[in-house]
Amino acid sequence: MTTRRDFLRTSLFSAGALPFLGSSSLLSNLDRPPMRFVFMHRGNGLWPKVMVPPSFDEALKTKEERKEAFEVDLDGHELPAWMQPIARHTDQLTLLQGLSGKMCTTGHHSWCSSLGVFKANERVSSIAWATVDFELAKLFPSPAEHIELACFPLGGGNARGSLDGIATGFSARGPQQPNYAFGSPRVALDELFKSVSEDASARTRYELERKLLEFVGRNEASALKELAGVELAKVKGYADSIQAIRERNRKIDGMADRIAKHVPVLDETALSGEMTTIERQIGHSEVLLGALISGLTNVVAFTVDELGHIYTGIQGIEGEKVNMHDVGHGKPFGGVEATEIRARARTHHMALVDRIVTRLKSVPEAGGTMFDNTMVCYFPDGGETHHSHGTEYPFVILAGDNCKLELGRRYIRLPKYGAEGHKTLGNFYTTLLNAHGNPVEHFGALDTGLDKFGIDQKGPISQFMG
Repeated sequence: MTTRRDFLRTSLFSAGALPFLGSSSLLSNLDRPPMRFVFMHRGNGLWPKVMVPPSFDEALKTKEERKEAFEVDLDGHELPAWMQPIARHTDQLTLLQGLSGKMCTTGHHSWCSSLGVFKANERVSSIAWATVDFELAKLFPSPAEHIELACFPLGGGNARGSLDGIATGFSARGPQQPNYAFGSPRVALDELFKSVSEDASARTRYELERKLLEFVGRNEASALKELAGVELAKVKGYADSIQAIRERNRKIDGMADRIAKHVPVLDETALSGEMTTIERQIGHSEVLLGALISGLTNVVAFTVDELGHIYTGIQGIEGEKVNMHDVGHGKPFGGVEATEIRARARTHHMALVDRIVTRLKSVPEAGGTMFDNTMVCYFPDGGETHHSHGTEYPFVILAGDNCKLELGRRYIRLPKYGAEGHKTLGNFYTTLLNAHGNPVEHFGALDTGLDKFGIDQKGPISQFMG
């Protein structure tokens, strides 16, 4: 370790998921439970047509085909087959169609575009501002601030070649500040819960890191007296960062009993590292739940898969190594057609959503359950199909009763691209932020292509505001 920057980077890795340090001072006692947000996004697109309940009558099917705006109560309607795992949560379910995101990077890979609503690429310089999940984390602060989990690709696309490690994620903490994500459930478990680990070496490492932070923090503070100008600002930033980490660790120590009760229990496969994609996703879901229920975080980003990820463990073709890019181009694997492979992957994703929602519904909180104060969003990171254009970003949303948006038990198709009243990802995220305490006029970049239609792109979606 040769520089202060190296030290901070290493310290943050060891602490978990690289928090947005400037917001640690926002931690406070809340009169009511915080809202929690889970953003589950997947690669290879999500076709709008697979979102449509098969029980729609001809009139509704015609409206859907024409992409005309309408709303339908899901009560009495049959969900698409791949959504059956979440059928028992229909009262909290919203199927949202029609949001566009042409101001994002579309096509094969989106990087942090779909959460940030700006054009992005592999370069850090392309990150314009914090993604919406980090903005929400500021509104509902926690010791870990934000946690990101991912099934990384091994080639092409976003972070690659680090399937089981910690690598650049798909969210951003701020301008030119990429987040870092855990690729392995075991690594996430070890790092996030090491303060209460039963493993003696992990506990010793945690205590040594605390003492090192204390030592360096004192030295950095002393150095401030002898510096001026740019160097003073730089060292002060390092000192403030170290103090923020120490403060976060202090709060985690104060929660030790609660954290210890909710340490995730992973299957041997997830602990060994020899796991299929399906097992990896289940392991990540367990880590996600442990982090939320223990109070380590209130916001989780979960990249369920990415286009360059090689799938294993898919039902019926468990032994196949499925290249999702090839599936996007219609290639079958193990005698199973590409459309069916996509359907099986989506079905498993809904089983993960059911796992999360069911568990949170079982945890008592403030006269209700934790799910009352939770919102789960499942959506494609690149848009409507494999080679997307960004005209549609379908969303599957499950929201508890205390979510401040008018959602629940509805199929909603918003006006199509270019039609009066059309809405974008930016509008939706503005709605989330406005409803939960951030009065921002508009989140994200605007779509210049909508200017010719005379559409006012700014502001929240009024029909969703409670």
